[in-house]
Amino acid sequence: MTSTPSVSVRTQPSRAMLRVLVLLALSAFINFVDRGNLSSAAPLLKTELALSDPRLGILLAAFFWSYAFFQIASGWLVDHLDVKWMMAAGFFIWSVATAATGLAGSFTLLLAARLVLGLGESVVYPSYSKILARYFPEDQRGLANSIIITGFYAGPAFGLFFGGILMGRYGWRSFFLVLGLLSLIWLLPWLQWMPRHGDEHATAGNSRDKQTPGILEILKLRSAWGTCAALACVDYLSYFFLTWMPTYLVRGRNFSMDQMAAVMGAAYVLCALVAALCGWLSDRWIVSGATPTLVRKGFTSAGMAGAAVFVVPCVLAGPKLTTVMVVLVAASLGMCSSNVWAITQTLAGPRAAGRWTGIENFVGNLGGAVAPALTGFVLGRTGQYFWAFAITAVVSLLGALSWAFWIGRVEPVVWASQDRGGAIPG
Repeated sequence: MTSTPSVSVRTQPSRAMLRVLVLLALSAFINFVDRGNLSSAAPLLKTELALSDPRLGILLAAFFWSYAFFQIASGWLVDHLDVKWMMAAGFFIWSVATAATGLAGSFTLLLAARLVLGLGESVVYPSYSKILARYFPEDQRGLANSIIITGFYAGPAFGLFFGGILMGRYGWRSFFLVLGLLSLIWLLPWLQWMPRHGDEHATAGNSRDKQTPGILEILKLRSAWGTCAALACVDYLSYFFLTWMPTYLVRGRNFSMDQMAAVMGAAYVLCALVAALCGWLSDRWIVSGATPTLVRKGFTSAGMAGAAVFVVPCVLAGPKLTTVMVVLVAASLGMCSSNVWAITQTLAGPRAAGRWTGIENFVGNLGGAVAPALTGFVLGRTGQYFWAFAITAVVSLLGALSWAFWIGRVEPVVWASQDRGGAIPG
């Protein structure tokens, strides 16, 4: 059976874990700058390398192929090896791949660099979930996840605003090279402050972490499939927005690079702020007596429903209203993202957080891999952006329904491998 955590007094993370959380948020910031900067460079790449829309779509999607493919393996490794060293290794690999992108002179080399980038970044979400499930109790996870999510969305805000401006004036190669090399500095404080076993929360004991549920045991759960389907819809929206919205504004709306950078930068800043606010509100709501089921699912489903409403007007409205709609889509994405991983961490617990996250992110990122390539294909066949935006709206609506109805109660699963008996689908 399952049990609902009893939370009545709000606890505070230790100073050591606050340092860890800040570093995780900074890594998230760097992570999304690195994965999103190709979108800023896309209009320049398309001209310099004479790329067709379908080929550009493949290049934008390549990261998500390797990123998704390695999720299950990364989740397994995070649950069986030391998560802090997995995080360090992945960070090193993706930073080097970013620097190498600036040296690539052909479509093939760019494709290879993006595939390696996806491999390195595949450890990120399993590591985050493992650390937060082990070291942070339920009433801290909404804000903790939102701080990390804020880092993720601040990354594109920086990359699209400053990166777009710098690439437009000085070219894109030096930006990739310098960014990749400077990112390696993050490893120095991580090696000093990374979490130690003595820092963990009392409810997440080490001995139980060593007995991780198998993949088949996780896949027997209704909520596991629900989180996978829901995340696929979130990722489709998120990566469509990240990879094609800049190109749409420049080539479909005739924005200059500076104008595109300003709109997308503002959109991601608002997305980050909304995510942080909703994460804080969700924790406060739970402390006041609401169930995690109502709170976590409420934010995720409402955010995806909002995105479904606002995304099509982006392509139908006039230039000024288009800017407003783009920003509202970003705000909706921030509302949903604030509680996505808090749901998974509560359901899986510290014993299975890495593996469940790996499975979920594998399936979810199939949506991320499909969105850029499908958009390029649709544009190549129709020559119009409307159908690509309409597909995104439908996927967003399906995501809202999945969060609301497919996932069961947001309560810790009792695994069949535990002494207390079998697992009940959550």
